[in-house]
Amino acid sequence: MPRITRPDTRTGDDGTTATTSGARVAKDSRQIHTFGAIDELNSVIGMVISHHTLSPDLIEALLRIQNDLFHLGAEISSLDSPDDTPNFPCIEDRHIKHLEEIISNLYDELGPLQNFTLPGGAPAAASLHFARVVCRRAEREAVALANTAKVRPLALVYLNRLSDTLFVMARSENRRTDTAETLWDSHR
Repeated sequence: MPRITRPDTRTGDDGTTATTSGARVAKDSRQIHTFGAIDELNSVIGMVISHHTLSPDLIEALLRIQNDLFHLGAEISSLDSPDDTPNFPCIEDRHIKHLEEIISNLYDELGPLQNFTLPGGAPAAASLHFARVVCRRAEREAVALANTAKVRPLALVYLNRLSDTLFVMARSENRRTDTAETLWDSHR
């Protein structure tokens, strides 16, 4: 794994950054946009974890998700690698199955929605909704990248499933804190 000896290498002063393979790419490339959105998502999840009211089960799950996002970041950063078989951490079926287990367990407690809910509620739930929309943006960036690069399908599935997970987590947190969800009023 990489070792960071200094954060101020000055190698990016020219508007480029290094990928895992060592190639220099423009900081405004589709690959770096995707990597950046994943990094932003990970930071937002870190903000969510900082809520002292968040349930310990959700904190544990979110910490694991943050680690998974580093796998995903490594995968996106390695797209220019000549090897089709990843020799770096990447998203696997087990990561997606973990998200599906979270969704299933929380959904069983919540039951079906009767209408769309507006993002918000308890502070931690509102932050989870924010993480969900950042995840959707990361997913859009990854889909756009997949049009021009060999993005593994599991990476796209993971981001799609993660946004669903964050949505269910937000609903669960509102329920746990006895905070009513605001339903969309289509007649207003």
